[in-house]
Amino acid sequence: MDPPLVLINGNRITPPIAPVGLEYTAEAARRSGCRVEIADLALAEDPAAELERALRQRQPRLVGVSFRNADDCFWPSGQSFVPQLESLLEQIRGLTDAPIVLGGVGFSIFAEAILRQAGAEFGIRGDGEAALPLLARAVGSGRGLEQVPGLIWRQPGGLRSNRPAWSEVCDVPTDRKAVDNAAYFRRGGQIGLETKRGCDRACVYCADRLAKGRAARLRPPGDVADEVESLLLQGIDVLHLCDAEFNLPVGHAREVCDALLARKLGGRVRWYAYLAVVPFDDALARRMAAAGCAGINFTADSASAAMLAAYRQPHRAEDLAAAVRLCRRYGIAVMLDLLLGGPGETPATVAETIRFVESIEPDCAGAALGVRIYPGTPMAELVARRQWFTRDEGIRRHYSGPLDLLRPTFYLAPALGDNPAALVRDLVGGNPLFFAPEDESAAGVRPESGRDDHNYNDNAVLVEAIAAGARGAYWHILRQIRG
Repeated sequence: MDPPLVLINGNRITPPIAPVGLEYTAEAARRSGCRVEIADLALAEDPAAELERALRQRQPRLVGVSFRNADDCFWPSGQSFVPQLESLLEQIRGLTDAPIVLGGVGFSIFAEAILRQAGAEFGIRGDGEAALPLLARAVGSGRGLEQVPGLIWRQPGGLRSNRPAWSEVCDVPTDRKAVDNAAYFRRGGQIGLETKRGCDRACVYCADRLAKGRAARLRPPGDVADEVESLLLQGIDVLHLCDAEFNLPVGHAREVCDALLARKLGGRVRWYAYLAVVPFDDALARRMAAAGCAGINFTADSASAAMLAAYRQPHRAEDLAAAVRLCRRYGIAVMLDLLLGGPGETPATVAETIRFVESIEPDCAGAALGVRIYPGTPMAELVARRQWFTRDEGIRRHYSGPLDLLRPTFYLAPALGDNPAALVRDLVGGNPLFFAPEDESAAGVRPESGRDDHNYNDNAVLVEAIAAGARGAYWHILRQIRG
């Protein structure tokens, strides 16, 4: 019998998030004829024993490690998960001589930097469904690495890279049985799925294009409905779409809703999604509500025209108000994700945004501070061009020495002062509509259960609520806890 391909989910954040990308890849590898074993450390009571079982006893030909998040993307916590990845790889090395391949969204954003630092033999930047089986065969035969889409590997003198694995059509399996989704549902309160990958917008800060491509690659709406039915058969009726923005393109969003309605799934499933503020109209809102949509998290960023232009957002403040009205009309809970502190932000623009959001009354709004700087984004280019790195102007980080964008590095407009979190909290004034940022005194401190922000990493409030039966998007659960 051929040695197996062992896939490891090392994401240990709580509440636990089901590894949808790893599951799609595992199902695709099995469909291609590979033997696949999964070591899911997020669910294991004894992760070390689970690794021992999967690696020493199975003697794999190749070990795949999914790396979903490079850090928690929040200032002031700024917690990096790369050290945990390095520790995991050390444990793997102690159990098997099989080569290691890294993948996942977090890896794809920083692919070459993580491969150099973590020391794995291979990495796959982009989709893993087609690439991983090809790599498994290439490892077995000793040839064909050049034909593996998205592959990065070590050669004498440096790394070699193939083009990112962004297939034109997003063709992923619909049968969700590779991981214990029922356990994730009990402990995590929701299960994710994708209707597409990639984005054709150029928001100044966003890394999604680095991980998933610069064009929307659509799944057939019927496949999405098949996957929903597969999860319903497992008792899972609360879902979260993992798309960067469900309504881009808007025609595909309507078609997905129509596919769910044609199967009469709208009354059987409750789901949440991320959306761009535009395009969003009555026809889409009505379809989404009928198809089971319970809540929308809009990428609002700001209500200031100057800041929306700085972020390269096409919507305006009046579009935010219209989106909230449509959600109210169709009984959809609504969250506005704000991004405060970008280039050009001032106390006046922050106040403008806070007051406008208060006036339109969404269910809640996340007042996140600071722009995470990702390499290869327009934000990184802007910071370099204006020499903010060399002058340390507006740069926030919890490390010293040369700037390293693999480590959590943020930009916060200097005009907001030494403690911008305190400024925002003063403007919010205790209004429970807002998830306010942590005070600067909490910088670098592990998040605690009593905080007011919506950093979901190690969030004890969420864990307790889900254990008590809460289900849904985490912002919606936190909003309900607040009453």
